Amino acid sequence: MTKTLPEQSQIVIIGGGVIGCSVAYHLTKRGCKDVVLLERSQLTCGTTWHAAGLIGQMRATNNMTQLAKYTAELYAGLEEETGQATGFQQTGSMFVTANTDRLEEIKRTASMATVFGIESHMISPSEIKDLWPLLATEDLIGGLFLPTDGKANPVDITLALARGARSRGANIIEGVGVTDILKEGGRVTGVVTDQGRINAEIVINCGGMWGHQLGRKAGVNVPLHAAEHFYIVTDPMEGLAANAPVVRDPDAYAYYKEDAGKLLLGCFEPIAKPWGMDGIPERFSFDQLPDDWDHFEPVLELALKRLPALETAGIQLFFNGPESFTPDDRYLLGEAPELKNFFVAAGFNSVGIQSAGGAGRVLADWVLDGYPPMDLWDVDIRRMMPFQTNRKYLRDRTVESLGLLYAMHWPFRQVESARGVRKSPLHSSLNDAGACFGELAGWERPNWYAPEGVEAKYEYSYGRQNWFEHSAAEHKAVREKVGLFDQTSFAKFELQGRDATRVLNQICANDIDVDISRVVYTQWLNHHGGIEADLTVTRLATDHYLIVTSGTSQVRDFSWLKRNIPEDAHAIATDMTSAYAVLGIMGPNSRALLASLTPDDMSNEAFPFGTSAVIDLGYARVRASRITYVGELGWELYIPMEFVQDVYDVIVEEGKNHGLMHAGYHALNSLRMEKAYRHWGHDITDEDSPLESGLGFAVKMDKPGGFIGRDALLAQKEKGLNRRLVLLKLDDSDPLLYHNEPVYRNGMMVGHITSAMYGHTLKASLGFAYVDCPDGDTTAACILSADYEIEIAGERFSASPSLQPLYDPKMLKVKS
Repeated sequence: MTKTLPEQSQIVIIGGGVIGCSVAYHLTKRGCKDVVLLERSQLTCGTTWHAAGLIGQMRATNNMTQLAKYTAELYAGLEEETGQATGFQQTGSMFVTANTDRLEEIKRTASMATVFGIESHMISPSEIKDLWPLLATEDLIGGLFLPTDGKANPVDITLALARGARSRGANIIEGVGVTDILKEGGRVTGVVTDQGRINAEIVINCGGMWGHQLGRKAGVNVPLHAAEHFYIVTDPMEGLAANAPVVRDPDAYAYYKEDAGKLLLGCFEPIAKPWGMDGIPERFSFDQLPDDWDHFEPVLELALKRLPALETAGIQLFFNGPESFTPDDRYLLGEAPELKNFFVAAGFNSVGIQSAGGAGRVLADWVLDGYPPMDLWDVDIRRMMPFQTNRKYLRDRTVESLGLLYAMHWPFRQVESARGVRKSPLHSSLNDAGACFGELAGWERPNWYAPEGVEAKYEYSYGRQNWFEHSAAEHKAVREKVGLFDQTSFAKFELQGRDATRVLNQICANDIDVDISRVVYTQWLNHHGGIEADLTVTRLATDHYLIVTSGTSQVRDFSWLKRNIPEDAHAIATDMTSAYAVLGIMGPNSRALLASLTPDDMSNEAFPFGTSAVIDLGYARVRASRITYVGELGWELYIPMEFVQDVYDVIVEEGKNHGLMHAGYHALNSLRMEKAYRHWGHDITDEDSPLESGLGFAVKMDKPGGFIGRDALLAQKEKGLNRRLVLLKLDDSDPLLYHNEPVYRNGMMVGHITSAMYGHTLKASLGFAYVDCPDGDTTAACILSADYEIEIAGERFSASPSLQPLYDPKMLKVKS
């Protein structure tokens, strides 16, 4: 029966897969009844219908794991709530391996599971055999069992979510295609369909594979690309238990799932096959792609060794269906920075079924409350750069991204595809200097430098990798002499206008109404007191400011700035990232080096810490800002792109007389850890306040006019804290910390490592952790008097706590 389209709806959801139906379900669960979901064909017809239906819960971060846990809990009760069968079974899942490096990864995963509240057990080959008698285990050396994982029927799950949404008032209409997105004044106003127009206050793009195309219609960047995804289903297999756990054998790129007595064997092969380069056909519905046995054969050969019973099992189905993948294998969620009230939930990288419940819940909260309910930076659409909508880039990255799901998750692992997108003008010079480049937000950045005779290439391991000693030398040069960092990837914004000071002082927690040429370190807070951004603001003139932030948060921070400028304010924000290169000249010899190159006075009296001035350098005029992220005397030089090569050449030539050494981002990280400088996105997020993270010194509670988040901070201060950010130093100099390792205080788990690096000056691994203080005693005496241990791959190591930087705590070197 054809439904009549409403002329108006508060919320329109585009796409009737499991994600769209989950969003509708959770919106109505919050009491929102004015919801229309439009599906161009039938529910589940795109990707959902052919999903494998694996329900795993472990993710790379705590919040993502909590969302996956919620999904499993939701599915467990969905049939009882709606009357629609879901096929959900809590069979458990297990990872198996014959590889010693993979076993280390699995052990670290087990430690992370402890942090995230997921039951897990390291298991031996004999225990693997007990759980899955059909597996060949002779070569296995161990595995990990997660008993609360499971499986479900994707179509039934979706229909149950749709039924729950309908029962609370949602209008789900099939057979209606969206042909355009309506917008006015930077805000979405509705959709145009092949059957008419619907005006709406909010539009949500849950278009799956079509999400990229829908985004382009709205002028919104939705970077995802379809790839062919393969699995086979056998005839009924003797000896295959109905309650058999899902098996993941990542070294063989394969997963195994019992399915009504049959075996489903799927894969995430290292080199994938992108699909739909010219766009996804609108009529593609319950379709599959042509078989490609040649492509699947290497996976099948490995599977035959792991599961010999496959040799005699008949193959009932060879399936090839497309699924969408994002450039970093994390899905896209949230309000688009380009268009107000246009939300996205797409690009689920083959984990849509196991992510749908949690993603639908938090997006519903975001839509109705106007802000995310938790730190969702891992999947926030604002992490994506504008260039990433480029179709060739997406195609080339997808070749690799599918396989990364089962690749080794090495520390410091760098993507290999679609590289070289954004380069500093100095790229060739840095390459000649031995740079080994990593990638961040498309930027090619020197992570470390290979000495003469050493290949600038990563050799990955969980131990000290091949660059460790070379980065240590860079670290030492910065501490003892002077280092050169290419920091061009910084995002740089300018705010100008007669109301610029008033506007920016409302956004900043610190006071930026300072003298011209002063640099202010500050946070931008949300209304809950959480840290939205961590950056510096330099006053260039009475009505002109320079804002510098991380390259990863360029889109997010610029969007936050623009959206917090009142409509009647005379203040204009401009993204100047591509206009300036940045060189960091850091170390005790930095003053002598720069002073030998400029007639301007670089002395401490004329150029104290926290000041900025335009100086002559080479043939250029350069903005020198005396600020540091490494804890040494130093300057950041902001240079117009066309002048940077000359400035660099002059510095490098003169630097020979001052012990100058090129230094990369691994050294930057080890240096900042020793100085206890926080890293936004890890140590500080939109869930963490400056009071909890030890950044209260950068907050001016009593500045005229207040600031966003002030009331929340005052309330927190009055109530008292229940946790604090602590810097921990391993007492043993050998183990390496990375992140998410459990932290124990007097034998009780109280937190986990948020970021870590080896401190070469201190000769030990360092890590930040928020330490819970349930008794409310957050005094230094209480925190520092306890015994701390950090668990690494199942083994605990003692650690010493500090609330102060372990290097130069009084800032004597920085301010000298």
